[in-house]
Amino acid sequence: MAVEGGMKCVKFLLFIFNFLFWICGIALIVIGILVQMTLHKTLLITNASASGAPIVIIAVGVVIFFIAFFGCCGAWKESYCMITTFAVLLTLIFLVEIAAAIAGYIFKDKVKDVFSRELEDFMKTYNQSADFKKAVDTIQTDFHCCGSHNYTDWFIYGPNMTVPDSCCKTPTLNCGKNVTSSNINQPGCVVTFDTWIQKNLLIVVGVALGIAFFQLLGIVFACVLMKAIRSGYEVM
Repeated sequence: MAVEGGMKCVKFLLFIFNFLFWICGIALIVIGILVQMTLHKTLLITNASASGAPIVIIAVGVVIFFIAFFGCCGAWKESYCMITTFAVLLTLIFLVEIAAAIAGYIFKDKVKDVFSRELEDFMKTYNQSADFKKAVDTIQTDFHCCGSHNYTDWFIYGPNMTVPDSCCKTPTLNCGKNVTSSNINQPGCVVTFDTWIQKNLLIVVGVALGIAFFQLLGIVFACVLMKAIRSGYEVM
């Protein structure tokens, strides 16, 4: 039985929604991977509580990717069972995202604490491990910072009041021996990293709100189409 009138419109709206939702799933996967790569470079990947967020984002993106594909098939074939399953799964994902957002807000300060603690530990063993040295240098170069709280932190761990070359505004060999305000990045990496998080948090929140809006639309469209299919489209 073909969908008539308004239900035909709802069917195609649900199909278009799922296509957009499918794209949102891909976007979440990409965002999760980028965040994971950034955390890996900033040492947080060694802490499960700090690296859990991007893993959850990637997992949700993968689930959304497949749910959207499932919803497209259900809308196109006008399958009551598939659309019902799609609506239930989408609702569950929506609730999980709300719970994840609340948890992320509650534990947002923990990321800063973990970063500060691990950075200081890595600074202590900076000259003892090539991996630790590379990680710290990557952080200081990417975020244009020096030390944990400020560049003087290196005076505790480094010889003769010097800093690593990655602290320099223009890193060159042995530039860290010339510790001047014009040559060395003054801000500490903890504050710089926290500022970076706050800046990008708005982007993440915006993307999350956009996806949540599409999810609510999808649930509404699915419920309307379910009702129409179950009644044989006579309601329209």
